[in-house]
Amino acid sequence: MEENVQREVETLKGMVLRWKRDYLESAPSDGGGEFLAQDFLEEIDSYVYPYVRRIYECNHLSGSEAKEFLDFCYDQVEELRNSLREAEGKELHMEEGGHA
Repeated sequence: MEENVQREVETLKGMVLRWKRDYLESAPSDGGGEFLAQDFLEEIDSYVYPYVRRIYECNHLSGSEAKEFLDFCYDQVEELRNSLREAEGKELHMEEGGHA
């Protein structure tokens, strides 16, 4: 991968990580934030995937490099989904009189 393309991919990774952090920070404290993971996935599908596809079509990324990057993105969605579930589980535990 060319150095400038590598920098672009790293920039995209940083953007995806910031989006994930923003979604996690905007999760309702009383649970019910499942929709946030779906919104995050839709952002990746709407904005990141077409961009990566275009970089691939222009032969700046190999198929395996594009797949690796998109796998990273979709792994972030799963991590967000799991974090939201954990946060909701902790909230339910606290409501039931448990300790943090």
